[in-house]
Amino acid sequence: MTTILDELRWRGLLYDQSEGIADLLMREHVTLYNGFDPTADSLHVGHMVPLLALARFQRFGHTPIALAGGGTGMIGDPSGKSAERQLLTKTQVDANVEAIKQQLAKFLDFDAKSNPAKLVNNADWLAPFTLMDFLRDVGKHLTVNYMMAKDSVKTRLASETGISFTEFSYMLLQAYDFAHLSEQYGCRLQTGGSDQWGNIIAGVELIRRSQSQKAYGLVYPLITKSDGSKFGKTEGGAIWLDPQRTSPYKFYQFWYNTDDSDVVRYLKFFTWLNEAEVEELAQSTIEHPEQRAAQLRLAREVTAMVHGASPLARAEEASRALFGGSLDGLSAGDVQDIFDEVPASTLPRQEFTGDGLALVDLLARSGAVSSRGEARRLLEGGGVYINNVQAADTNRRVGLSDSIEGRFIVLRKGRRNYYLVKLEG
Repeated sequence: MTTILDELRWRGLLYDQSEGIADLLMREHVTLYNGFDPTADSLHVGHMVPLLALARFQRFGHTPIALAGGGTGMIGDPSGKSAERQLLTKTQVDANVEAIKQQLAKFLDFDAKSNPAKLVNNADWLAPFTLMDFLRDVGKHLTVNYMMAKDSVKTRLASETGISFTEFSYMLLQAYDFAHLSEQYGCRLQTGGSDQWGNIIAGVELIRRSQSQKAYGLVYPLITKSDGSKFGKTEGGAIWLDPQRTSPYKFYQFWYNTDDSDVVRYLKFFTWLNEAEVEELAQSTIEHPEQRAAQLRLAREVTAMVHGASPLARAEEASRALFGGSLDGLSAGDVQDIFDEVPASTLPRQEFTGDGLALVDLLARSGAVSSRGEARRLLEGGGVYINNVQAADTNRRVGLSDSIEGRFIVLRKGRRNYYLVKLEG
């Protein structure tokens, strides 16, 4: 690839850009930034596009700044929102900032010799700014007419809820962020999702008016699935980068379950694979879709990037368990993640002490079979498994030693019919 723009273009990540940016990036290495407001204590997979884009810019010799919005997070961006966000307390915002700082650091090289990445918090300059100074030094440069013409404001003005002055001021705060970084670090480019275009251009205009400098904006498309639904959402909620909120196994499964119609785009958006590698996987999807080679590579690449090699190995081991693989070495937490959508029943732990519970009774009480007679017939035919180990003895009893950390027993009937028994009390 000749320039970062060529890289972004073939990946399908170039949605809109300021005039003259191609010449700028051909001519020199620039400092750029992308902001991330701490609305939660973790980033989610939707944030990976701008995060990876900053890293791609860095690999082309440019200097990225990741901005944690400790100041703007107190206000809330109205872009793409039909109603006002619930305001967070300063304590919540500060805690969220600290959490996402660690995640931002996973994607960028802060020790690079020529262009180390920077991490900043806009609360450092927004919090001390007095209202009078802000109105004099920032507000005078952008007219209300200019701000009301932006889509994020027009949409909310046309809605039943309207827009509060608090959220209306967000554009000015983000514009000032760009101006501050321009002055302090020579930052000439701001990036973001396409819904940020209005806010970014406001910053370009503020820099032009207050500093007589030329600044630029570049935005990426908002990622959706091929059916038009929102990317990064499941029935269980958002897919987070924090392993405490979304386990590495569920994270891996999210990517592995990508539809054939989306997987090639996602390989371009969310991995470092080059054009030839992506094309090879695209051909595999066309010729041998049943092998799911592209989905497997996508899941491996992204899980390793976000969580590391060891969690990836455990996620793959856990995935094999669903297809009859060994459960040895898996924790109770792993089992809960893997089998959280299979039929489940709860039995008192004390029933598994001593000699334990007869397997035929356990099968019937768990709902795996309709009667003890059916349980015996299944056992005689070799169709029953405890923790994916075949059990053929009709007199078999199940005790605590058969459980996983004293919490779960996994029953299987036939090849894929699983039942989870939870031990409590």
